[in-house]
Amino acid sequence: MAAEGRTQVTIIGSGPAGLLLGQLLHIAGIDAVILERRSREHVLGRIRAGVLEQVTADLLGEAAVGERMRRDGLVHAGFGMLVQGRRHRIDLHGLTGGSTVLIYGQTELTRDLMDARHAAGLPTVYEAEGVSVHGFEDRRPYVTWRHDGREHRLDCDFIAGCDGFHGVCRASVPRSAIREYERVYPFGWLGLLAETPPVSEELLYISGERGFALCSMRSHDRSRYYLQVPLTDQLSQWSDEAFWQELRRRLDETGREQLVTGPSVEKSIAPLRSFVAEPLRFGRLFLVGDAGHIVPPTGAKGLNLAATDVKYVTDGLIEFYRERSEAGLDEYSVRCLRRVWRAERFSWWLTSLLHRFPDEGPMGAKLQQAELDYLLNSEAGLRTIAENYVGLPLQFGETTPRRDTRASP
Repeated sequence: MAAEGRTQVTIIGSGPAGLLLGQLLHIAGIDAVILERRSREHVLGRIRAGVLEQVTADLLGEAAVGERMRRDGLVHAGFGMLVQGRRHRIDLHGLTGGSTVLIYGQTELTRDLMDARHAAGLPTVYEAEGVSVHGFEDRRPYVTWRHDGREHRLDCDFIAGCDGFHGVCRASVPRSAIREYERVYPFGWLGLLAETPPVSEELLYISGERGFALCSMRSHDRSRYYLQVPLTDQLSQWSDEAFWQELRRRLDETGREQLVTGPSVEKSIAPLRSFVAEPLRFGRLFLVGDAGHIVPPTGAKGLNLAATDVKYVTDGLIEFYRERSEAGLDEYSVRCLRRVWRAERFSWWLTSLLHRFPDEGPMGAKLQQAELDYLLNSEAGLRTIAENYVGLPLQFGETTPRRDTRASP
């Protein structure tokens, strides 16, 4: 169908959340149009997370886009922690009864979803300017935008806001209908992507006197590294050589020997934030993924939370169109937020454990070291880290009775 007139679901945003939702709805026989304010090339150029929980990998399989992920993704049964110069391994597989995570770059995942949508001939409008959402509070939602010098309008039954933290969907909700919780951390992550083999076969989290670092990868020959830096730092201060020198200082002797350096493919500084909006449903508008919540990347939860949001809203929409029941949609916010807050807690906790906080002083640093010493030398502590890292199953603790969580602006 054309991207104008009427559809069942309008999806705002063509990141992984929006594309995955569109693919799952297509498989279920539900029409959806995706609107994206950026170009396709810009969306594919964004460098993001690459750690997938089993729940997310399974969902991509349901969406019939998992073939390349299964072939090229790296299965990790554990990860390393280098704390005050001493290495520890978190045995995810052994501590959780067999769970693992999959390393597969978000760029590749996005490409797979884009290719599937294109192959199916499904409508996506890129470079949609001035997107605006209307009527979601009175069951007559529609979306307007400009494209190629023309004004467009699309009427629909529902709007899915998959347009990120700075998107139009959450901003369109009256302030009286929404409550926002936020914590901004006093540091950022300086990230560098390089066409070099990773320093370790598994992810390596580093906590030491000079601050946090993370040695990650996208494949066997593409590495992603991060350094904790002050929020006042500018990218211009960090040449490639300065980055590699600082990473060497935070690594141990083994890491320094194994580190292979090279020119950066991409380099950026990202602030860290914890953010949750409540509720996540407003009449016929749903906030999905980063539009409704942000986690610091330490726990690798952002993309995985977005995927479970997509799962819950997809189930609700299928129930609505097949059974004319809104019970699943009414439950959307409660189900998502219970999972969101657990992931927020873990991401905040892991961030607090591994980073240097400038205002906490020597006492805070010693208490942090003591807690890490306990956790890394206790089976219960290790299991707590492992269970949260691999992700809780979708059914975990879901005993909340259904209730209507729609907000009326």
